[in-house]
Amino acid sequence: MKLTILGSGTSQGIPVIACNCPVCRSNNMHDKRLRSSAMLDIHGKKIIIDAGPDFRYQMLRSKVQNIRAILLTHGHKDHIGGLDDVRAFNWVQQGAVDVYGNEGTREVVYKDFSYAFAAYRYPGVPEIDYHIIDDQPFYIDDIRVVPIPVLHYKMPVLGFRIGNFAYITDAKTIPTSSLERLEGVECLVINALRKEIHLSHFNLEEALAVIAQIQPKRAFLTHIGHQMGLSQEVSKELPAHVKMAYDTLEVEIPDL
Repeated sequence: MKLTILGSGTSQGIPVIACNCPVCRSNNMHDKRLRSSAMLDIHGKKIIIDAGPDFRYQMLRSKVQNIRAILLTHGHKDHIGGLDDVRAFNWVQQGAVDVYGNEGTREVVYKDFSYAFAAYRYPGVPEIDYHIIDDQPFYIDDIRVVPIPVLHYKMPVLGFRIGNFAYITDAKTIPTSSLERLEGVECLVINALRKEIHLSHFNLEEALAVIAQIQPKRAFLTHIGHQMGLSQEVSKELPAHVKMAYDTLEVEIPDL
């Protein structure tokens, strides 16, 4: 299994429009972040986690030719805004793209992309086969996916565990039952917005505390805002097994 970080930024990305802070002016490519998304390549089957506004470019940059499915964590625009661009895969794969998410996310997707689900659909609109999931494990072919319910302030969000890997974004609270589902994870990707406390996201201190509790062999911070500081400087503050994720990062993950 190979993980690719397609985007590691928060809802505005980095650089932020009209911002002249040191991070947004940085020439370091690790400080340039598209909206958060990830891809798992599991024996040739590509599973995308979230399809935000940068989805089209992320697919082009990683030279993705086909996808098996898209997992949606929740319905905020920075996580679903690029779903229209599955049209290219509809053409290549000659069929609908399987999309998995909870009922709340389905409501937002059906509203925002109503033209894709209308009784009469204009030729060329995206073809999406939406599968409603809850907190129970499910399968994509032979790939077992375990949802990890978390809270984004009061909003239910799903993280996902596949084998030795887990991905959690937009979390502020992880219930005990979800922590139990993360036992034994070797590679964890988790959100860390900034150093200051935030209402609905882990800050750096909170994310590191969760990592210390779960004890993965490797952890990567994502959904990072420009307030976090320069990647090169923040990296010096992290434990050896924790890294700042960056766009295009690739990580090999051993099978179970």
